Amino acid sequence: MKYEQLANDIIKHVGGTENVNNVVHCVTRLRFQLKEEDRADTETLKNMDGVVTVTQSGGQYQVVIGNHVPDVYQAVVEVGGFQKQDTQEQDDQSDKKVFDKLIDIISGIFAPILGVLAASGMIKGFNAFFNAIGLYTEESGTYQILQAVGDGLFHFFPIFLGMTAMKKFNGNQLVGMAIGAALTYPALTGLTEGDPQYTLFSGTLFESPIHITFLGIPVILMTYSSSVIPIILSTFVASRFEGWLKKVIPDVVKTFLVPFFTLLIIAPLTFLVIGPIATWLGTIIGSGTIWVFELSPVLAGFLLGGLWQVFVMFGLHWGLVPIGLNNISVNGSDPILAYISATSLATTGVVLGVMVKTKQKQLKSLSIPAAISSVFGVSEPAIYGITLPLKKPFIITLITSAIGGAVMGLMGTRVYMLGGLGIFGIPSKIGPDGLDMGFWGGMIAMGLNVIVGFLLTYFFGGIGQKDREALGAGGEQKQHASGGDNHDIVSPMPGRALPLSEVPDEAFSTGQLGKGLAVDPSDGVVFAPASGEISVSFPSGHAVGITTDQGAELLIHVGLDTVQLNGDYFESHVKQGDRVEKGQKLIDFDIDNIRQSGYSVVTPVIVTNSGEFDELHLTKEQEIHAGDYLMKVEAPDRA
Repeated sequence: MKYEQLANDIIKHVGGTENVNNVVHCVTRLRFQLKEEDRADTETLKNMDGVVTVTQSGGQYQVVIGNHVPDVYQAVVEVGGFQKQDTQEQDDQSDKKVFDKLIDIISGIFAPILGVLAASGMIKGFNAFFNAIGLYTEESGTYQILQAVGDGLFHFFPIFLGMTAMKKFNGNQLVGMAIGAALTYPALTGLTEGDPQYTLFSGTLFESPIHITFLGIPVILMTYSSSVIPIILSTFVASRFEGWLKKVIPDVVKTFLVPFFTLLIIAPLTFLVIGPIATWLGTIIGSGTIWVFELSPVLAGFLLGGLWQVFVMFGLHWGLVPIGLNNISVNGSDPILAYISATSLATTGVVLGVMVKTKQKQLKSLSIPAAISSVFGVSEPAIYGITLPLKKPFIITLITSAIGGAVMGLMGTRVYMLGGLGIFGIPSKIGPDGLDMGFWGGMIAMGLNVIVGFLLTYFFGGIGQKDREALGAGGEQKQHASGGDNHDIVSPMPGRALPLSEVPDEAFSTGQLGKGLAVDPSDGVVFAPASGEISVSFPSGHAVGITTDQGAELLIHVGLDTVQLNGDYFESHVKQGDRVEKGQKLIDFDIDNIRQSGYSVVTPVIVTNSGEFDELHLTKEQEIHAGDYLMKVEAPDRA
């Protein structure tokens, strides 16, 4: 590990792992929450190789590292055994909006398992496909073994979700798995055979035969194999109960008494209350979803297919994936995951259209691997590298995907299991009746997406000489990308220009993070001070990094310690990897509310790799407007 020794030294001098409550990172620094800041050896840390400086602000002990802070953070997490949190925004979610919290919880539970879930689905899907075409029968040993491999995870799904959900809820993962195992315990399924003792809620949607009781309390036995909602709700309750137990049980017996009481209370509670309620909830959600989609399958497919890539870009897809999984569990099939399954094939067609149409060699070479990866369902290289920067091809992708989704809605396409992505998702569309109309509708939609995407892009994609400009590729511009010539950097905002020495933050004021200027803004908008690529963009919107076309690495940090606002009063319009042009809007921020929250809005604008340049000429003007000359980078003489 490259930074292992540095990580060890940092942990040692902040007082050791036992003195660390939490550690996260922002754009340039590690942010520790220490139990006792007096135990940290600040002077030693400041003089340590690899550390720029140390600041203490806002209840955080901040070790300033520089641009490579993500790598150092990774080493600190691994060496110290801390729980990884990618950014400061994950540190405290108490002020997040309810919807944002929900999306964060869902993604945290399902993201770790999606890979193996898709792999299992692919095996199960191909097994159904080979059976459908007569390669072997359901009675053959080959079918039985492959079915066990593919269906095993789905049958015992609550065990896997018990682990990931308990991890997300900061509980004991093994306890979560134990609850999931109890829900799928094979012996319980046989208890529903024969006549019930009596029936609860007769004549209603919730009619439930009672076969057994627990301490005299009736148990509504449900089928929890492949279920989603019951285990998530159960582990949430278990994590909270476990947290309370840790406070009241003596340390000497916590190791076994905390899981003992958690399982003893929560597992029966799940069978008695949580499980049935969650199952009914899942049934209602599943039935409601199907009812909505059946109102107009074509319109539903058009909208869902057309908006899917937008959902993915903003992380909103995490709100739909669990609904799709729940539908498969409750109804045996799902339209949501079907309608979006051809989106990556639309991207393939669009990228092929770009490749054929463009005369730019580098763009052609980028298109080949992007098209191949999209065929197999991985379309991010194509989106962020080609279609989104070129704009029109991205819009064409959305239109084409909408057409494909509408076709599948018309043909009644469903998925019957979670399968792979792209063409690997084909077997998941095989239903109990084999290769039916819905299956062929999915095949037609995939083929149409490739063809229509290609034709629309070729004839209407706007591919021409501007593609070089949009991607910043090729020609003389690309030759300077390593830092080869002089260029001006303009002010990203209106306000008063200040020397860095007047910034009340040692990391900036001493120039240790790079040379530059600061702006005390008069308006809450940040514009791109130069053309280039977004190299750093935090969800909080408080800072952004740009690598200019000439190789200067710029950092614009709106305010001081504003990362602690957790995104409040900031709205970012870009993300990492985006291509931006000089003058393009990057961030909106609310000056008044930030100041009222106790934070300075003075914004350092620095060249973090200023050591690679001969000179940095700074403006002498005090009052400046957005777009006015701020500084000039003078490259070394290569002669």
